[in-house]
Amino acid sequence: MANTYTPRFNIINILKFAFAITGTKAFIPYTTSKINQRVPPVNIGMPTKTDYLSTLPPEIGLKTSTVETQKITPATQEIEAPILVQGGSLRTWSYRSPLVEQVQVVLSSEGRPLDADLELWHGPDNTPCKLRVYVEDGHIRPFNAVIATPRGPNTIAIRNIGQIEFPLSVQVDAETPDAPSNECTSSARTIQGGALRTYPFDPLVNSVQILLKTDGRPLNARIELLQGPNNNKQVVELYTEDGFTRPFFCILETPDTGNVVRVVNTAPVEFPMTAAVVPHTIDQEMSSYKAIGGTAILGGDLAF
Repeated sequence: MANTYTPRFNIINILKFAFAITGTKAFIPYTTSKINQRVPPVNIGMPTKTDYLSTLPPEIGLKTSTVETQKITPATQEIEAPILVQGGSLRTWSYRSPLVEQVQVVLSSEGRPLDADLELWHGPDNTPCKLRVYVEDGHIRPFNAVIATPRGPNTIAIRNIGQIEFPLSVQVDAETPDAPSNECTSSARTIQGGALRTYPFDPLVNSVQILLKTDGRPLNARIELLQGPNNNKQVVELYTEDGFTRPFFCILETPDTGNVVRVVNTAPVEFPMTAAVVPHTIDQEMSSYKAIGGTAILGGDLAF
């Protein structure tokens, strides 16, 4: 049986396929059905204020502003505590400001001997002041000196040259250093190079002031605190390249009786210096015996 072609059925099939495609909207662009979003969209835009503090909680912002506006006044600053320097170690204090013209240095111990080197550094390889300090008992007789530091920056270097069993305490003060009294500055006497001068003191004198100066020449001196023959309680060897701009001032404790201060000019005869040694503190309780025994000699001036 021959296969006959019937175009009627082909047209009907084409129309059915066309209506089916139109109902499904498969080929129509941008007509897909929308999906219901259960989660709201997240806003990822930048905040209107660029200050990061505005995004913090209110309590955090208040604390931050309080800390930033707080100021430390000089009255609230604490005094620097003494620093322990072990035997054989070095400690330095630098002052960059040229307004620091004097620095007070106090060396002490717990009662053991004290042996230290003190240097003033002013620039590289420049040491305008050197000290060698020995004290038999750093608790009874602490070393107290004022070092002139003009034309900063300057550095104070302290080296404990004693054994490791002999630590020392160091306190450096640049705010309120001691100054010589009017009696000390007005009682200066000249000591020629190679000469010495002794100053005996009464037992009621607890401490003495010592001021050494020159007319601008180098200063080389040796200060000894004696208590009996050949009994050095404290020895200071001093060098200053300019005794006028960098004079030496110190306060020595003189407890007990028989104290004599001896100042030696170790420089040649071409380099004289002036020295002043006067009482600093006097025991008022012991001074009452003057009314019974007459006039007490607080300090003498014996030249040799």
